[in-house]
Amino acid sequence: MSSAVKPFRVDIPQVEVDRLYQKLRDTRHPTQDVVPEAGKDYGFETQWALNLYNYWLNHFSWPHAQDHINTLSQYTTEIEGLDIHFIHQRSIDPDAIPILLVHGWPGSFYEFSEIIPLLTSHSRSSANSNGEEGTQSPAHPSFHCIAPSLPGFCFSSPPARRGWTMKDTARLFHALMLRLGYTRYCVQAGDWGQFVARELGAQYSDSCKVVHLNYCPGALPQSFSDTDLTDRERACQSKGQDWRTTHVGYAVLMRTRPHTVGWMLQDNPVGLLAFVGEKFEEAANPVSQSARKWKDHILTTVCLYYFTKCIMTSCLPYYENIRHDQFTEEAMKAENLIKCPFGYTSCWYDTAPNSKRAVERTGNLMFYRERDETGHFACLEDPEGLAEDVREVVGKHWVFP
Repeated sequence: MSSAVKPFRVDIPQVEVDRLYQKLRDTRHPTQDVVPEAGKDYGFETQWALNLYNYWLNHFSWPHAQDHINTLSQYTTEIEGLDIHFIHQRSIDPDAIPILLVHGWPGSFYEFSEIIPLLTSHSRSSANSNGEEGTQSPAHPSFHCIAPSLPGFCFSSPPARRGWTMKDTARLFHALMLRLGYTRYCVQAGDWGQFVARELGAQYSDSCKVVHLNYCPGALPQSFSDTDLTDRERACQSKGQDWRTTHVGYAVLMRTRPHTVGWMLQDNPVGLLAFVGEKFEEAANPVSQSARKWKDHILTTVCLYYFTKCIMTSCLPYYENIRHDQFTEEAMKAENLIKCPFGYTSCWYDTAPNSKRAVERTGNLMFYRERDETGHFACLEDPEGLAEDVREVVGKHWVFP
């Protein structure tokens, strides 16, 4: 097996870009509600999709998005027979801390494009614990950022066998970090990526020294009555229950019929817009939805799924792993408790934000913060806030040489 690390750039042929726009123009999309005055209980609102479709057709620039992606240093390497694509953006500080950034669905490596420049930035304004200037400051650490594409997503090969779980991905990403020369590292993750981070923090804690999550299942003790709960705990429970009850139709389809999803959507850009884009609409702050930049983030992600033909294999985390209603039980198993120090940022607009007393039952919680202005794609929606949280928990608990 080759251990070479090869430079990589995104380079979608113009003929494929032209074909995409021809398909957009030829699509006969819905223009009316399923019933008069249908609300969000029927799905996303028709006008939201029409606005995004028209923006894609008339304003969004894939060449501009591709150029932006290629400002990030990207590579591929073969591990366990899979070609793994990843960003490896180094700080100018040679003593920067390695951080593994792990996305979920419908995210991608691009999900970290806004936070990476913040994490790699370097400040020498503070003295270290010995009072010396010009060295890494625990109060404001900088990071070497490694953001891989999950197997089966974008430019990474899909698993070559049945039964590939997030624990397998954790093993593979640990091997990636070692290959890059990082025997000690920290991890930031959300969505499915948090199961990768959890495995690293539970089973690879000799190397994984600090974990930060912006999505974390966990439950309060069953002995708690409603009067024992805080307002935040009640609100989180209600929001999570609503998501699992009325918002997971996509997940049921992905975990039972991945081939169906692939045949429906692989060459259907408007279908991808609806299926992938919907999550960016319903799991983000409504204020974000009106921003042109947020539209660009959605469409860049949809284009990546379309051009790499990965929608079918992106179903595999749902097919090969546990269901949403089993997330909490899995996170609270003794073998899955995070051993290293970990932090959690509770983002209100997430699909299922959680509370401190629930999350602390899943590991060695040392940091908790609530951010009520952001949601599921927090590193993309609020990179400044998430970078601040990562710096705080890692700065306090990373042991500097």
